[in-house]
Order: sequence, then C-alpha cells, then structure tokens
Amino acid sequence: MNKNVKIIVEIALAALICLLVWAIVKSVQKPVEFNNELAARSQVGIQRLKDIRTLQVAYKGANGRFSPTVDSLKLFYETGKMDIVMQIGSHDDSVAVANTEAIKKANKKLNPEQITEKLQEAYAAGQKVVFSTVTQIPVKDTLFLNRPDFHIDSLAFIPFSGGDKTEMESTIKTVSGVKVPLFEARMPFKSLCKGMDNQLRINLDAERRDQNKYEGLQVGSISVPNNNAGNWE
Repeated sequence: MNKNVKIIVEIALAALICLLVWAIVKSVQKPVEFNNELAARSQVGIQRLKDIRTLQVAYKGANGRFSPTVDSLKLFYETGKMDIVMQIGSHDDSVAVANTEAIKKANKKLNPEQITEKLQEAYAAGQKVVFSTVTQIPVKDTLFLNRPDFHIDSLAFIPFSGGDKTEMESTIKTVSGVKVPLFEARMPFKSLCKGMDNQLRINLDAERRDQNKYEGLQVGSISVPNNNAGNWE
C-alpha cells in the first residue's frame, strides 16, 4: 500500500468513526430531545386543561351539571353569570355579632331570605351586623382576570397539533344511589406530539397502555368520580 492510499484509507476510517460516533450520540439524544419537547408542550396543554376545569366548575355551579362541549363553555364565559357570596361584617366583631343575633331573635318567624333583608336594612342604616349575600357577576368579569395570556378561543384546540380539537364529554352517573355530574377533557399525545419523532410517540403510547394509563393528557373522568383531577397531578 503506497503512502497516498494509506492516507486515503486513514481519512476514510476517521470519517467512518466520526459518523458512527455521531449516530450513537444522536440515538442517545433523540429520546432526551423528545422528552424535553414533550414536557414543554405538555405544560401548555396542562394549562389549557386547568382552564377548562375552572370553567367547568363554574358552569356546574350555575347549571347543576358540566358542559358537554368547549363551545358551550365559551358561550358561558362570554355571556354567563355566576353566584358570588359576599360577607358583610366580621364574626370577630362582638358588636356586629350581638346586633345580628338581636335582629334574628326579633324576627325569628321570618324565613332566612327575609331575615337577610332585615340585616341588609340595618347595615344600610349604619348598624354593625354580620351576614352573607349572594350576587351574580358576569363570568368574564370574574375568572382569569389575572391572566393576560388567557384566550378563550384557544381552549377548543390541542396546542402544537395544527388545529386538532380538544376532546370533551360530560355525563351524570349514579354512584351509590346519588346522581353525580362528571366530565373529562382529553388531549391525546398523537395530536400533542405532531411533528415530533413518530416512533418515540408510538412507544410512549404503548408504554402508557401497558400501565393502564390514558395516552395523553386528561382532566376529570366520566367513568368514576376523581374530584376533577388531572392525570399529571
């Protein structure tokens, strides 16, 4: 082997070694990069599901059941109202407590709503009293006020999916003889991970199935009551 051929062979071997090292590093880095991107995307998806949960709880408070669709949640946010309990006075104020008890005793034949009216009259007249009153406030003026990044339209879509819709269902299930409203909202990894390594996503789905877990992000459950928990919690 002459000197030139030897140099060419050495260069070729060096290039091959570099290529193999790069391939090994890349194969090790792929899952790391996938998991990092999944974590970043999941953070956005989880926030949307938390926002859906917040709206669902308010919707149930106003309607006695959960909303079956994101569209009806959006309508509730834009046009609905929710009850807000306001307390007037303090139970730590002995004068206010004494005045309240005196008014209740003097009007014990009245129903609770009428007694509250008497307390309101006393409060308007400048007397110290303690009572709670319920007032209705537009949902839009109550929820997410400290969230400049909140956009109601985004809740309908799975982030990074190119427009796939958030999946949602609601039902009323009888549990131990009691009718219990339930809901669940889902974002499958198949949509959340669009554009990412598809084989790693398939492996992730298979791993979740083996663990009897949903292949994606989910809040609430229409199967069993779970206090509207998210599967990331």
